[in-house]
Amino acid sequence: MLENNSSARIVLSTAANPEEAERLARTLVEERLAACASLVPNVRSIYRWQGKVEDSTETMLLIKTCVEQLAALEARLHALHSYETPEFLVLGVDAGSAGYLDWLMASLSKP
Repeated sequence: MLENNSSARIVLSTAANPEEAERLARTLVEERLAACASLVPNVRSIYRWQGKVEDSTETMLLIKTCVEQLAALEARLHALHSYETPEFLVLGVDAGSAGYLDWLMASLSKP
């Protein structure tokens, strides 16, 4: 059954390579700042950086968390990341399956 949820969030970020993405994801999940981080390898990003158009292959992270963890998650991601200005975009979750949302919130709780 679908459940509305105003707390769940998805954070988009990218990493320079799969190894960095895995390290970031594992740390964020182990520290309970994220319930899950899905890694999408070989994302091609074209962007402007320091006045030049760049073209890079990166790994996308889809980080599942809650609004209460956003500030700590952002701070930790910035501390761990190799990029000077890592991507940190927050998407709201309008609804999701009750079981998944329950699992997500429980995964973020400290034991």
